[in-house]
Amino acid sequence: MERFEGRHAVVTGGGRGIGRAIAKSLVAAGATVTIMGRDRVTLDAAVSAGDAHAAAVADVTDLAAVQEGVSSAVARHGPVDLMIANAGSAASMPFLKTTPAVFRQMLDVNLIGVTNAAHAVLGPMIKRGHGRIIAVGSTAGLKGYPYVTAYCAAKHAVIGLVRALALETAKTGVTVNAVCPGFTDTDLVADSLENIMAKTARTREQALEELVRHNPQQRLIDPSEVADAVLFLCGMNARSVTGQAIVVAGGEI
Repeated sequence: MERFEGRHAVVTGGGRGIGRAIAKSLVAAGATVTIMGRDRVTLDAAVSAGDAHAAAVADVTDLAAVQEGVSSAVARHGPVDLMIANAGSAASMPFLKTTPAVFRQMLDVNLIGVTNAAHAVLGPMIKRGHGRIIAVGSTAGLKGYPYVTAYCAAKHAVIGLVRALALETAKTGVTVNAVCPGFTDTDLVADSLENIMAKTARTREQALEELVRHNPQQRLIDPSEVADAVLFLCGMNARSVTGQAIVVAGGEI
């Protein structure tokens, strides 16, 4: 695995789940890592555990807050070389119960959160002639799933953003990509399991079987597998990879 000494990475939603796994892997590869999120306690716990070097509290749906968080990170550790736009959330319900407010919430967190992260770092990256912007998408950005129409719509929009921005920045030294995991072994998926169990009276094993039935390997993805794909895209060997959606889903899609 390529080393990243002297590189500064920012990971949104880096206090837990996939984001924390990415931050931890980047630290292990030598990068200086700032994690960003809304919960100071969660962020500080990750820093204390050595999974990141610093934290900035910011809501990714608020551009000014993201810019302020990035500015504080730059003041402490230098320019941002690697922006991992990981923060996101999912809402599950039938379409007829999915209100416009739910669609706006899903778009704000999953799409606008990525655009705000990109806005905060892209200008300086272009001036330096190097940078990596990586959105953590989902297989839901490449196909449909029932009962998550708003989430699917938002994640599809992220893939469109990545593909368009990659073309716009193709000659600048900046690459823009997405990593699209299937159902991953995180607390977010644990909440989904509890939701299935509560609504259907299924056992945990039955609920898990429902979640992984689309994965030919019939298992949840480990967050470290997603982190490895992100690290590849961060490296120099991926300098010709841009505008891509790398699927980490056991053969799904």
